[in-house]
Amino acid sequence: MAPRWASGGRGAWLIGLAVTVVLLAWALHGVDPGAVLNHLRRADPLLFFVAIALATATFPLRTIRWRVILRDAGGARFPLQPLWHATAVGFMANNLLPARAGEVARAYLARRQLPVRFTTALASIGVERVFDGLMMVALLVVAIAAPSFPRDATIAGTSLSRVATAGAALFGAALVVALLVVHRPAPWRARFARLLHKLLPARHADRLLHFADGIVAGLAVLKSPGRFVTVVGWSLVLWTINALSFAVCFRAFGLPVPWVGAFLLQGLIGFGVALPSSPGFFGPFEAVTRATLALYGIGADRAVSYAVAYHIGGFIPITLLGLHSLSRSHIRLAELRRVETVED
Repeated sequence: MAPRWASGGRGAWLIGLAVTVVLLAWALHGVDPGAVLNHLRRADPLLFFVAIALATATFPLRTIRWRVILRDAGGARFPLQPLWHATAVGFMANNLLPARAGEVARAYLARRQLPVRFTTALASIGVERVFDGLMMVALLVVAIAAPSFPRDATIAGTSLSRVATAGAALFGAALVVALLVVHRPAPWRARFARLLHKLLPARHADRLLHFADGIVAGLAVLKSPGRFVTVVGWSLVLWTINALSFAVCFRAFGLPVPWVGAFLLQGLIGFGVALPSSPGFFGPFEAVTRATLALYGIGADRAVSYAVAYHIGGFIPITLLGLHSLSRSHIRLAELRRVETVED
């Protein structure tokens, strides 16, 4: 039950900070601050508010989807409110803490509020990420196949079709492995147990095996066709609404980008924020947005004004909601910063 405290995050924090500085420097090079401010002043405030409201609405949708994925030991649904608090706190932690601490914080808070193992909650979040990756790649392919997409477009010298193919292969492979394990857990567990006991002392091997059992429990949604389809449906709704928020913001800034360009932008941002960076993904977000909008002929000043406004506009609501949920959970932010894992 007791948390273990992280002690080696300084190196990851320094790497993330370096990546942020480099990408922000690239995103801002050649940009006229006066022109950026002018574009910000001329943006349509109503459309911008609608865009941010749509982006923020994806977090309650994530909670609803997570409720389909994560169940108790008997297969019953958990109440929605504690799952919402865990979701809000997790994304707030990603915005304020280094090394993507939000994923662990979310599982930790679920463990504190619900009768669920930490590893099971963490595995369910991993399942979410696989569905997110597959859905973003699928919608990215829609954008690439659209007539409005610039043919042979590349970012940093890499073909976008290759990016989509590699992403589909990566997330598809993860899903296949998860399906194989969850449908035949006993043989995989036996192989894993033999390997662990060959490599580690019995006490450590048993502990890791116990951890693996929690992960398999978190994959249980993949055994139910009905729940599987429901998760796919919610994922489609979630990422379509998220893309719509990008598209509405295009209009708020008067950018002549086709609506399918929002699928491309959100997919590439999804890959970009996987890079190490400072809290809040500052740097990767702005660099990817500038490079993506350049494919549609949007100049650096307008692209950066869009990126900065959308990023900060989306950052504030979920951070405030997460801090409110944290206060309701009677946990301090410093506790989330230190926690590494939890004994089940």
